[in-house]
Amino acid sequence: MSLAAATRDAVRARPFLADALRAGVLNYAAAARLLGEEVDDLDGADEDTVTAALRRFRDELEAYERPRGDARVSMHSGVGAVAEGRSEDVSSGDTSAGDDALFAVGETRYGSGGSETAILASGRVSPAVLAETLGRLRTGDVGVEAAAVAGDAMVVVVGRRDGPDALRIVEDCV
Repeated sequence: MSLAAATRDAVRARPFLADALRAGVLNYAAAARLLGEEVDDLDGADEDTVTAALRRFRDELEAYERPRGDARVSMHSGVGAVAEGRSEDVSSGDTSAGDDALFAVGETRYGSGGSETAILASGRVSPAVLAETLGRLRTGDVGVEAAAVAGDAMVVVVGRRDGPDALRIVEDCV
């Protein structure tokens, strides 16, 4: 594998570097040192050569554009996991066994009866908006219990005390 290809692969494996490259805010020398320390294919590579590969890769990328949605955001308190696993009734379309569920992530159903808060965005949302939201929640020290996006809905479940902060972050992201 060429040094340029190894550099591109290493950046793609670290989305924060790809975003910084696309936004034009990357310290190339620091990124080259980091990659040289972390990536076997770049171990011992000349820092200037990796820096040049990063600059060439930047020219191939589209400019950074923050993902945005357009959705109505609501907060639902007192939410928690109400059931795990799928019953035959639910998988066959009969939801009478899970009428109290607000949503499901995998095989865990969330609904009334817990101590967490769900932030629901309904409208134009996407996995990119969810990723942006999760990053903002992480940097805002807001722990996430569950998160999902499908169709025209996105939901994140956070602790009760983190609800207002999570609501502001989701509103800003969508």
